[in-house]
Amino acid sequence: MPESRPTILVVTADPEARGDQWHPAPWVYGNRSHGDGMRGDGMYADGTNGDGHGRAVFPGRPGSAGRGRRVAAVIALVLGVAGLGISLTGVAVQVLPRHFTADQQRQIQAWEVSRRWQLLPAGKIFPASVSYQLSADVLQDVNPLDLNALRVSIAPQESDCAKAVTSAAAGAVLHKNGCQAVLRATYVDATRSFVMTVGVAVLPDHAAAATADSGLGLSRLAAARQSADSVGLLPSGVLVLRYRGASARTLDYNRQVSASFTAGPYVVMYAAGYSDGRPRVPVSQDKYSEAEMTSMAAGVAHKVASTLAATPPAPHCPGTPGC
Repeated sequence: MPESRPTILVVTADPEARGDQWHPAPWVYGNRSHGDGMRGDGMYADGTNGDGHGRAVFPGRPGSAGRGRRVAAVIALVLGVAGLGISLTGVAVQVLPRHFTADQQRQIQAWEVSRRWQLLPAGKIFPASVSYQLSADVLQDVNPLDLNALRVSIAPQESDCAKAVTSAAAGAVLHKNGCQAVLRATYVDATRSFVMTVGVAVLPDHAAAATADSGLGLSRLAAARQSADSVGLLPSGVLVLRYRGASARTLDYNRQVSASFTAGPYVVMYAAGYSDGRPRVPVSQDKYSEAEMTSMAAGVAHKVASTLAATPPAPHCPGTPGC
């Protein structure tokens, strides 16, 4: 067994001797030379440090510092990758298209419908010609008859809703529910036998429109019950938009057919009658006239309603930052 030699540790305040790394002093292993079996790393050829034991572990050896630096580097790398992931997520939120919830989509669509009356031109809301059908039962035929109603006038927008209806009760109903304006137009049939006015009352939302329409129905019933007219006509509703015919005579036709319904935030009203100035008689006495007059008025009114209250496409975000 090789001769054991004492191991000497030197403690010094010399920074060069201490340094940041451990440097074994040449005399740690005595005067034994490399020729005596010591390797360049301070160990003997038999793997001992001169006293028969393996390599001694000293505080501050280079291997410990290297492991610390590697751990720090791994931690920094992990944090960097996490930060990059968060940054990419933020960029994706800003750049990728935004997805609206079902409730948000309904709110946006309702908002688009509610402002459509201001964005569309009058000729789009009230088209020049509207097709409608007369049922086969009325004609006593197998096929319905296709007819057209022709627009003859469009009234200026009426911001005072009470001025566009026939009674104070109807005006009060619209005002109470927040009516913003009433739009009106007049149509005649192809033979100029019948004439009708369609009116659109603009309300804040569908709930307000439904309440207003219910109130208009009640006002029509009350007016009919109080009417001295023996024919039991329904005078309450949209005020007809009169126009001058070929004889330059203003036509009055409000008392024959009158009704209303809702379409989104709109109350669509219509009134129809004869265009030849005949006395007001119950239109039900003439089944054909009642059917055609009602078909024309309802056909025009529903065409106007479908334009204003059509469901818009599902909203989507174009994907630009801040969308």
